[in-house]
Amino acid sequence: MFVTSIQSRPCLAPMRRAGHPGTGRSTQPVAVRAASAQDAARVLELAASKPEGEAKKLDARAFRRSLSKSGTYTKRLTNEEGPLQSMDAHGVGYSRTGLVAQMRETGNTWQQAGITVILAEAYGFCWGVERAVQMAYEARHRYPDAELHITNEIIHNPSVNDRLREMGVHFIATRDDGLKDFSRVAAGDVVILPAFGAAVGEMKDLHERGVQIVDTTCPWVSKVWNAVDNQARKGHTSIIHGKWAHEETVATASFAGTYLIVKDLAEAEWVCDFMVNGGDSAFFLEKFKHAYSEGFDPVRDLQCIGMANQTTMLKGETQAIGKLLERTQLQRFGPGELSRRFMIMDTICDATQERQDAVFKITGAQERPEEALDMLLVVGGFNSSNTSHLQEIGEMKGIPSFWVDCADRVDVSTNSVLHKLAHGELVETRDWIPRDASMPLRIGVTSGASTPDRAVEDVLDRIFRIRDPNFKGIQPRATKVGKPQHAEI
Repeated sequence: MFVTSIQSRPCLAPMRRAGHPGTGRSTQPVAVRAASAQDAARVLELAASKPEGEAKKLDARAFRRSLSKSGTYTKRLTNEEGPLQSMDAHGVGYSRTGLVAQMRETGNTWQQAGITVILAEAYGFCWGVERAVQMAYEARHRYPDAELHITNEIIHNPSVNDRLREMGVHFIATRDDGLKDFSRVAAGDVVILPAFGAAVGEMKDLHERGVQIVDTTCPWVSKVWNAVDNQARKGHTSIIHGKWAHEETVATASFAGTYLIVKDLAEAEWVCDFMVNGGDSAFFLEKFKHAYSEGFDPVRDLQCIGMANQTTMLKGETQAIGKLLERTQLQRFGPGELSRRFMIMDTICDATQERQDAVFKITGAQERPEEALDMLLVVGGFNSSNTSHLQEIGEMKGIPSFWVDCADRVDVSTNSVLHKLAHGELVETRDWIPRDASMPLRIGVTSGASTPDRAVEDVLDRIFRIRDPNFKGIQPRATKVGKPQHAEI
């Protein structure tokens, strides 16, 4: 295989869009992500730097309760058949007739042109993502003539977001100051909040504009908001395990009082060392720049702490950070003070861990040649946190691992793939699939929690075409498999 580092370019989704029929390109701007890290920093800065009196006026819990009773807010599914049929036709739901569904009928395996495909037991759409996408489709169906907006990507998947654009959903841009540009949003419009949620200030602004809000926020994310709100009410600083620029963490921070965001166990260990042994506060503040609330003082504000997390982070690491913080407070204040000095509530989403466990399982037999994988295929949005951890597992195991966000990353004619590494570099690998069909090839397959089954099927279709130029595709057929079961809240 030949590997070349390459600059990132947008995924070209294989579908027609208004503006340039048949070209696969859209005249509309690309989806607005959490914005850049700089934008996210500005959002956190502005949200945290309101005058003290004004900040105290907005009780996030009371506001959310009043919003739910306003008559212009909904967070419930209707399960209408029309939107479900549209999702199936667009390939943004679960496969019922395609390759993934057929693999599930045959023990999550498939044989084609000398290739053995092993599908991870847990993969793809989680319950919260499925719910969010369905609610967005239901909103378009329920308000066919209304102007529909969304404050961010509905989920981290390019094909799903492209479909929403095709349905006339306007993706709200981010201004130069890091705040959302609501200038196009008018009274009577419908605004969708994505699965990651939205900052409480954005919700308040939208409500005051007189719009209908469709809140698709994953209930697991809302559970984290409740946790940090409870911690703030008891005077505790929230230690949030997450990425400070991620949409979900930005929203969670807006519901917290005083907060500090740590991205991993190493940063948590550094904080705990400071808590026990002290240190240079100025250095602390520079090290965690953008990752704490306005006016944060590491000496004053780490006396009473609570633990929360971004739901897409590694479950085991979140648990390890929680135990570390508890031990640190026990060391500092003794068992008699622990319950007053430390709060924790289980806000871990099992879907993230289930997908990681499933990848560990299919990569767990590398010492046995007959069961070892020759490569791992990871399908999911390039800005997806949970997908990056799946890629990380393959790399950690030393298995050639290829993370793609859509089938357009695979070039059949040149036998090349443009893929992302866990640390973020986009590279091109040539001759990645041996063309000799007599050479056995075992490919493990997984997908991120925001990835519809069709995306996996489209990538595998191209792999089979590289291997066999005469391959005509997998014929759809009715299957007896039901929708994968997910833990709900």
